[in-house]
Amino acid sequence: MTAAPEDIGRADARHNRKKVLATASRAFDEHGPDISLGAIARQAGVGAGTVYRHFPSKEILLEAVLAQQVDNHVDAARRWAARADPVAAFFGFLLEVVDTSQGRKHACDALTTETSWPRPNLAASARRFRQALDELLRAAQRAGGVRTDVSADDVAALTVGCATTSAAHPDRNGGARMVRLTLESLRSPASVTQGRVFRDVPGTLHAAPRCEQCGARLDARPTGRPARYCGATCRQRARRRRVAQATIS
Repeated sequence: MTAAPEDIGRADARHNRKKVLATASRAFDEHGPDISLGAIARQAGVGAGTVYRHFPSKEILLEAVLAQQVDNHVDAARRWAARADPVAAFFGFLLEVVDTSQGRKHACDALTTETSWPRPNLAASARRFRQALDELLRAAQRAGGVRTDVSADDVAALTVGCATTSAAHPDRNGGARMVRLTLESLRSPASVTQGRVFRDVPGTLHAAPRCEQCGARLDARPTGRPARYCGATCRQRARRRRVAQATIS
């Protein structure tokens, strides 16, 4: 049975919207909110009209990107809750949030400097995230692995601080260690005396290599030295930063 033209058109529209969102997410991470919609369209390989049809303004596109990133965290929270015990799910989720937040400084800056945020779609995603985090936290507290005097708001603020610490640390492994030490403060006293430690869970906190400049994930090399940057642009930026630091010192 042949699909109707309108069904094909809707499928194409959904595909183009998904492509634009993915491209915009990378573009905002790398260049910040000043990048133009035309540049995003070129990087996505679609016409400018396609971008404007789905996202009439850059602010609407940025909101959609941020809302999707938050909703991805909500999906991750549900996966963790389904596949791990409550305490491991709670800490594994926090480590994943910190890990996937790397390289999103520009988007976070837009949130803190623009007085019109949060907007309705992003606010709805934030509420879903808050609920998912609260459910993981309460389950971990009932299991006796997390302090009972902390709230979801406390955990969210601590997680933001961990992401900032990890991004600012000059050594990736050192940054990961600082994050783990910080999150250990959430454990209940009884859990600490039992000597529980973080388990190395695939997919969390630098399990995959990342660009030292922008934080983008890197493809692992089967041979040779591991890659440090995602491309020539980040490599050149890192070199300029080192030169500038050497000049200042």
